[in-house]
Amino acid sequence: MIALALFTGFALILLGLYGALTNRDLIRMIVAFTIADTGVNVVLVAVGYLPGRTAPILDAAVPVAEAAARVIDPVPQALVLTAIVIGLGVTALMLAYAWRLFRARGSLDISDFTELKW
Repeated sequence: MIALALFTGFALILLGLYGALTNRDLIRMIVAFTIADTGVNVVLVAVGYLPGRTAPILDAAVPVAEAAARVIDPVPQALVLTAIVIGLGVTALMLAYAWRLFRARGSLDISDFTELKW
């Protein structure tokens, strides 16, 4: 199960990087970056998963003395939640820039934007 999640995550990362490097349309590049970001999140969740452990809630089911051996570390899950929020913000910013470029130039093809090349 963990190997499948890791494989899926790495496949999403590679697919996103391939799409970002081979497309010339800004919207397709943004979607590719978002796919790669999702792959990173899947890999982080898969790495943080430990089979046979329970949620990190201390109650009658998990005594405090046995908590270190019986609960999952919540830090990778918290990092992934933070990464999802940051990824959403970055995607929104990239879409806003793409919209502004389209309104200013009428195109989303990156070969049309050559003013800053040296």
